[in-house]
Amino acid sequence: MHQPEKPSPERIRRAREDSPKIRGRDLAARLGISEAELVAAHCGFGTVRIEPRVNDVLTGLGAVGEVMALTRNDSAVHEKIGIYDRVFTGKHHAIVLGNDIDLRIFLKVWAHGFAVETCDGGEICRCLQFFDAAGEAVHKVHLRPSSNLYAYQKLTDELQSSNQEPILSVKQRSAENIAKIPDQAAIVDDLREHWSRLTDVHQFFDMLKTLNLSRRQAVRIVGQDYAWLLDNDAVSAMFHHAAEDEMPIMCFVGNRGCIQIHSGPIKSVKQIGPWINVLDETFHLHLRTHHIREVWAVRKPTKDGHVTSLEAYGADGKMIIQFFGTRKEGEPERDDWRLLTENLPRIASSSAASGNTDAY
Repeated sequence: MHQPEKPSPERIRRAREDSPKIRGRDLAARLGISEAELVAAHCGFGTVRIEPRVNDVLTGLGAVGEVMALTRNDSAVHEKIGIYDRVFTGKHHAIVLGNDIDLRIFLKVWAHGFAVETCDGGEICRCLQFFDAAGEAVHKVHLRPSSNLYAYQKLTDELQSSNQEPILSVKQRSAENIAKIPDQAAIVDDLREHWSRLTDVHQFFDMLKTLNLSRRQAVRIVGQDYAWLLDNDAVSAMFHHAAEDEMPIMCFVGNRGCIQIHSGPIKSVKQIGPWINVLDETFHLHLRTHHIREVWAVRKPTKDGHVTSLEAYGADGKMIIQFFGTRKEGEPERDDWRLLTENLPRIASSSAASGNTDAY
């Protein structure tokens, strides 16, 4: 199939000049390119290509001080203000366990990096932007007024790539294979057996991998004692109840390369059109509710008693966002969170059973 010719770097930069307010992700889509290609076109024009040496990035960011960390997917944007401290690096994974910035990072996904400097109304804005091999954003770090500019410049100088060409080669994202269930009755029994033996929520992914199931497949077939379908308005209801009761929650938003977590109460919840927005002092969240296809309450056994998550899925079967009540390992689930999740509006079991099978 013939691929349309991509715009030149010059044309991309002109498009940005003509539309300075449009978000980079949206402008890239309009131009038929990835966001990473849009950013790369500005190399030499306020943008410097840097090596995506993730461990060096994470350890170096601590000296930069207060920044805003941003992780997103197609349907949710998660922003946290804080410091990159308590960084634990590794060969395949890295973790940031700061009081405010809490990340789970998958190193092999980070393929491209840039240090970007723009001018907005006379104010210079600086950020680091990282993308996967297909040019989709993985994680961004925006400087704040109190950030240490010297430490930031030192870090970007150390990471600067020898390749400053304004053209970027990206790989086409291959369609993800969704596992097929050959014998649903047999796999349900096997799934329920494995599920019942969980002692930690972190064992859940390994269980899915062992059974060759996606997360959404598992919650759909495991049975209502472990997972039950909720009305799509359940997420909005949860936000408003949690804010009203000052209930501390955990909010997870991620993509293939990074998961970002907020832990604590939320205060300012605003619905603007199809978007639910949390606009707190150090935490902003923007969620496209019209992208939500299903919402599930999911109960997992642990050695501290069962814990309950609220999970929203898109039409592609991927999880958009996930919530827990705030808890530390060794502590039982909060009673107020459990009460809330168990009383959110449910969809009758017959409706759940006859739901769409596009995830299978």
